Amino acid sequence: MLFFVMRIIPNKSANGLGPEALRRRGLRLTGPRRLILEVVQSTDLHPTAEWVYRKVRLRLPRVSLGTVYRNLRLLVDEGIVEELPGSPGRHAGKARFDGNASVHHHFTCSDCGRIHDLTEPVDPSLDRRMAARTGFAISHHRIEFYGRCPACQARHGPRRRARKRR
Repeated sequence: MLFFVMRIIPNKSANGLGPEALRRRGLRLTGPRRLILEVVQSTDLHPTAEWVYRKVRLRLPRVSLGTVYRNLRLLVDEGIVEELPGSPGRHAGKARFDGNASVHHHFTCSDCGRIHDLTEPVDPSLDRRMAARTGFAISHHRIEFYGRCPACQARHGPRRRARKRR
């Protein structure tokens, strides 16, 4: 059974991308939109749209899955929420959403599928160096780490890497 803890977020979030960011962009702050944003920003689980839908329905039983998807898309398009591509494991092919829109890296556990934010600083010069080497016009980059989280290692023991045969 999976439990989650919702953090109470103030109207002014730490990164300035809370409900007031919608108003500044001229977007209406509807009840469902505000609740969807609160749900995504109140957890570090990097939820799927279906997970967000289940949590929003607890408070707004008549909300539709389409409303959740449309609002998540709007929040991603406005840069208030980040969309992570489907990851390996039990959420394969399903996009996940991150309420922390600041630039940061992620670690995905290949056993349980949980995505963790990493606090290691992002190197902004990497874009410039790669652009200079390749001639590409690079706007940004994403580095993803994969492996086993400490909880899965404790449950199943460390995996040994397969040796290549010569």
